[in-house]
Amino acid sequence: MSNDQILEMGATKPPVPCDHFPTTWQPVIWRNYGIVPVDRIAKALGTTPQTIIDEAKRMGLEFDDSLVNTWLNRGYQTIIRQNWHLLSYDQILTLLQWTEEKLAFILREDDFFWHKLGSQKPTVQEPKFAPLTQQQLEKTKRIREAHEKITREQAPETEKPFGFLQSIGKNAGPANNKKPGLKMLYSYSALYGDPLIDKSLDPFPDNMLDAYAESGVNALWMQAVLYSLVPWFGDTPYSEGYKTRLDNLRDLAKRMAARGIKLMLYLNEPRAMPEEFFDKHPEWKGVKAREANLWTLCTSHPEVLKLLQDGVTKLFTEVPDLGGLFCITMSENLTNCWSRTNIANPPACPRCAPRGIPPVVADVIDALAKGAWMAKPDAEIIAWSWAWAKPWCQELVAMLPKGVKLQCVSETAVQTFVGGYKGQVVDYSMSKPGPGPLAKEMWALARESDIPVVAKVQLNCTWENSAVPYIPVPGLVEEHLDNLKAEGVNDLMLSWTLGGYPGGNIRLLTKRKEELAKQDFGEKAATTILKAYDLFDQAFRHFPFNGTATIYTGPQNYGPHAQLYIKPTGYHGSMIGFPYDDLTTWRGNFYPEDVFENEFKILSDTWKQGLELVENVKDQVPQGKLHNYQDLVSVARACYCHFRSTYNQIHFVRQRNVNNIDEAKAVAKDEIKLALNLLDYIRQDSRLGFEASNHYYYTQNSLKEKVLNCLEILGKL
Repeated sequence: MSNDQILEMGATKPPVPCDHFPTTWQPVIWRNYGIVPVDRIAKALGTTPQTIIDEAKRMGLEFDDSLVNTWLNRGYQTIIRQNWHLLSYDQILTLLQWTEEKLAFILREDDFFWHKLGSQKPTVQEPKFAPLTQQQLEKTKRIREAHEKITREQAPETEKPFGFLQSIGKNAGPANNKKPGLKMLYSYSALYGDPLIDKSLDPFPDNMLDAYAESGVNALWMQAVLYSLVPWFGDTPYSEGYKTRLDNLRDLAKRMAARGIKLMLYLNEPRAMPEEFFDKHPEWKGVKAREANLWTLCTSHPEVLKLLQDGVTKLFTEVPDLGGLFCITMSENLTNCWSRTNIANPPACPRCAPRGIPPVVADVIDALAKGAWMAKPDAEIIAWSWAWAKPWCQELVAMLPKGVKLQCVSETAVQTFVGGYKGQVVDYSMSKPGPGPLAKEMWALARESDIPVVAKVQLNCTWENSAVPYIPVPGLVEEHLDNLKAEGVNDLMLSWTLGGYPGGNIRLLTKRKEELAKQDFGEKAATTILKAYDLFDQAFRHFPFNGTATIYTGPQNYGPHAQLYIKPTGYHGSMIGFPYDDLTTWRGNFYPEDVFENEFKILSDTWKQGLELVENVKDQVPQGKLHNYQDLVSVARACYCHFRSTYNQIHFVRQRNVNNIDEAKAVAKDEIKLALNLLDYIRQDSRLGFEASNHYYYTQNSLKEKVLNCLEILGKL
């Protein structure tokens, strides 16, 4: 079977080495055992299920398939990512039992997963099972011995992966979301790609909705593709399953409304379509995507715009409890003909190019707003100014329909000064509180036209570290919220896909950090906890922020899971995907290597000081509040592991590159400790390592594999 026509390969390169295993098929078993059914692993490797069980046992792995269905349904990104450098497309499809079309859809639509994977599929020689040689048996024995040692010393498992689905909000208190002002969040557990097709994969279980209401959240958002909910351009195969999705959406919106929570849809429309779509409507065809065989539906064609508006009306008619929608009209997915270009490079569309950006974008927003208001006059409509640019954005603001709200990223253009270097925030910063000058300017323009404003922020976590439910820096969060209050901004989008945990810093919407500290830990312990918070704030300010390079490509989201490489891989770090050993991209080719390294050292050293305060205050916490204390300890420890490992990986690459063997060995040894510590933490807290749009960054086996990776390096060095 050939997947060349459907599944992209990109710039083909050989995979990164996996030398800590003596064969190419053993890491396939290691990474998939207990996550993928044994018979599928066997089929992919061309052997029998019993052989897989025997060979897993030879490496010390114990059989447990109790969660394989959950992993396949809710952790498929983890599975794909872990096998990206091990297996061919055909073998990955065997593990997932997906069609080529489904995998292509996930790579394209599941929050830019193909881009996160580096927009290239390594060319692997398909691993197949073969009996081990004597030399391979000896190395496998050492793997088993290392694994047995880890198993003997690891903490007991008190919560399995995905356990948070049942535990969050189980004992939620009364709703606290009646105060004025939009407080909109993304679900901590929702799948991004197509969550409405299967009701069992409920993106908002009732217990989590109760927790959101208690935390002060009054709106939750989810991504949607209009043609998957309403066949707005005709009954085509693209809309297959839309009735099921509508039924599930209707039920979800109703359950949320009963708790005072609006369901908001992120509509990035109209979505670009394959070329064959236009066989019946060639006059609708706009411009081609640069990176794929997709074309816009030209919104300067009156019929397209009318159909889009009517489709939104149909959607809000079918789901009357919908709260509203927000849209991104420039960047993200290719939508209108101007959406992925700019004034200096106008689109090759004879209708849209001469009109310019503002009227084309304003038409789309107007169609979405009128369509919703036709069925639901009080629907909340938000136009997000993401990627809008001067000077045309000023004209566009004035053209927005009355009643539409303007949303801006609060911290954009905040100036940074880290390690003696001036930089600038684009997005996703908690370490550098906003609002920045761009948002202030846009909000001022909006108010001149009587347009309400919204601030998009991140209160719980960012790509500065998205592997924890929240980063405990309440002082920085309060600073940002206080600044917004001073600006008169009360409507907030609290997160993108990350940061949706219904607790943590979100509670600062209704209470001050001092009040929360006393509430969570008792008056006696609160004094010390607040000192620890100050140290966490101080540490986090050292995050070397400039642009988006570090937050997207650096190792901080994967922490001790990310492997060390004794030789340069030649791969570039990808966005929230594979950091590899790409120090140049990590630092954005901006901070000097020594400055970049030192700032993460200061960050992790100072964080450790705060962590030690937290760890030493346990005896002062009342018995009835120990669960709150353990929550903070768990999150703060995981943060330290991620920040320290980031420093270690920077240090390792620099020392490896100058052949400083002793320092490289010291890093490998410390990485073993961090991986084992994080292993203990995730065995007791299933939230750690999870993020809704990336699933689990790591597993228990992948952290154990990091130990094998480091032992291999120590042996070679």
